Amino acid sequence: MGLENDQFKGRFILRKLYFDNASTSFPKPREVSESIFHYMTQVGSNINRGCYEQAYQVEETVYETRRLLCELFGGQDCKNAVFTKNVTESLNLLMKGYLRPGDHVLVSSMEHNAVMRPLTQLSQSGVSFSRVPCSEKGELSPEMLQAYLRENTKAVVMTHASNVCGTLLPVREVGRFCRANGLRFFVDAAQTAGVWPIDMEEMCIDALAFTGHKGLLGPQGIGGFLLREEMIPLLEPLISGGTGSLSHTEEIPDFMPDRFEPGTMNLPGIIGLHAGLLWLQKTGITAVREHELQLTGRFLAGLEPLENSGLLRVVGKKDTAGRTGVVSLQTPGQDISHVACQLDDAYGIMTRVGLHCAPAAHKTLGTYPTGTIRFSFGWWNSGDEVDAAVHALHKILEAGNGI
Repeated sequence: MGLENDQFKGRFILRKLYFDNASTSFPKPREVSESIFHYMTQVGSNINRGCYEQAYQVEETVYETRRLLCELFGGQDCKNAVFTKNVTESLNLLMKGYLRPGDHVLVSSMEHNAVMRPLTQLSQSGVSFSRVPCSEKGELSPEMLQAYLRENTKAVVMTHASNVCGTLLPVREVGRFCRANGLRFFVDAAQTAGVWPIDMEEMCIDALAFTGHKGLLGPQGIGGFLLREEMIPLLEPLISGGTGSLSHTEEIPDFMPDRFEPGTMNLPGIIGLHAGLLWLQKTGITAVREHELQLTGRFLAGLEPLENSGLLRVVGKKDTAGRTGVVSLQTPGQDISHVACQLDDAYGIMTRVGLHCAPAAHKTLGTYPTGTIRFSFGWWNSGDEVDAAVHALHKILEAGNGI
């Protein structure tokens, strides 16, 4: 189990099994690394700054990446797709660019620190927020929002799915609530972009923040956000500088995407993201989602005997309805860090253990301050790998409890 014969060295080696796709997807499609390598070794030029064919070709790829993102997320106009380093930078630019002292914001109790740390920082300058409680399964009832609404409430900022337990939040219903109450709706799509369908128009999303290195299958260090047209004048750019456009003036451009993209862009990252988006378009996000949920169901079924015997607790939902392929576990009677180390050392199984940068979510789920062991499945995981993980957990937990 997890062992392969190394014929060159005449011994057995441990084959690693990767179950940390909620942190970053791995492996990537071959086309991603190949496209980055080609750009770095055969092209290398900047965009918006060179009057030669090579630069124009790169610019065309960047434009095509914006178009693919707009098409995937139901955006209004591809010029309103802005590139950043990651979803955290995107959320900072959105919240700090829009909110003013005296404003009030609603968030769920399942938010990642990519939302909560910027809001906590903003609270020191007069922005307030209310945390709408979720259930112990991470579920949010949209009707709960009304009780926390104030006269100065300006926006709802919410994750699409929990990075801890995988529970989906009701984005469509919350978006309609925002539209009915004159609120702006900012969505953190870190865990769902590229796996779950997102339509900004249908879901009444004003600003969608995404990252490239998870479900979109791109490299680390590339992300962005998409805006509805009416949001553009409402956001104050937090970073300014050269854009290659309007070089005769020292004023910030008022047109998109230049208004929010000063300085040299992460072109290798954008080109890798472009390849990931093309792969997704060819494969289909429905196929990806169905595969991940099939693995999730298989994993949960394999854990039932351990949970029934009290050796393990599945956190959050215990079926595949309304969730992503993220499963968190606690191991009563055994330290979760020790179990995670045993999974890696003895079985080559890579997971993430701890609080996952989401203390509020763990408090909601009843797993704070201990945290959980998190398994997150991706396209390249197989049913046999899931069975290997279940087998390893049985061995470790039963041995640790003298069974």
